Amino acid sequence: MPPLFLIDASIYVFRAWFSVDESLRDEAGQPANAVYGYGHFLIDLLDGSRPSHAMAAFDESLATCFRNDFYPAYKANRPEAPADLKRQIQICQALTRALGVPALSSDRYEADDLIGSAARHFRRQGFAMRFLTADKDYAQLLEPGDRLWDAGGRRDLDCDGVLEVMGVRPDQVVDLLALAGDSVDNIPGVPGVGPRTATVLLRELGCLDGIYAQLHRVPSLPLRGAARAARLLEAHRQQAYLSRRLATIHCQVPVDWDSQPVRLTAPAPEMLDALCLPAVTRRRAQSWLQRAAPQQAEETPNHVV
Repeated sequence: MPPLFLIDASIYVFRAWFSVDESLRDEAGQPANAVYGYGHFLIDLLDGSRPSHAMAAFDESLATCFRNDFYPAYKANRPEAPADLKRQIQICQALTRALGVPALSSDRYEADDLIGSAARHFRRQGFAMRFLTADKDYAQLLEPGDRLWDAGGRRDLDCDGVLEVMGVRPDQVVDLLALAGDSVDNIPGVPGVGPRTATVLLRELGCLDGIYAQLHRVPSLPLRGAARAARLLEAHRQQAYLSRRLATIHCQVPVDWDSQPVRLTAPAPEMLDALCLPAVTRRRAQSWLQRAAPQQAEETPNHVV
């Protein structure tokens, strides 16, 4: 069974938005730095890895995510995307589909929730996962046979690699975030408990529930400031559990996955023609379509295999 490539598309759109010169323009003279960077990332991925099964997920739920319902401050530290970036995100979604990759988004669930739910469903079909992202939070989804791969940053981790790099197993990543917090997503964690302290706590006591069940042991752990850590944990118990809830990727998004295709389809030249792109991106996309179309035509499209 080939791996299923699950692409955290928004990460690469934002990376391009901040790293590619904003003076780059499309064929209509509008800014196209995000389209350019994301488009070339996606074409490079398709050309280099030649996945047969893939799905891209886009974020569009900065203020309407279900997490905001119970914690309004979630991601409140992030400014609203400017109108031009929103325009380019829409083009990136259309470009993804034009290149034959299914793309999903939701105003209630984040890209990681869509990807986590897809992984949960398609594991039953025998797929191993390739998570394409720069977001460490995805490490919580890894199971044996999966890989966490940041194509741009060249991170490529399996379960053992997560333990080596992050100091915890994939199943402990959520509890690491619950304790240490995450400033990127405005997840508070336990004040005064950083990643190093959280890693020791999890190594010694296993999980967040285990820490609170054995809180009396914390002062005697091989940990600098252990007594203080125990007091902080006790004082911020509710916040720790709230943080775990915020950091947990929701893997039961109500999508009809049985009818959701993940096999790459034949690229769609007519969809590509309708898009306003940077000239160099159009040339690269057209070249990819010419190479990919014969290969895709030999396969019988269906939803899973």
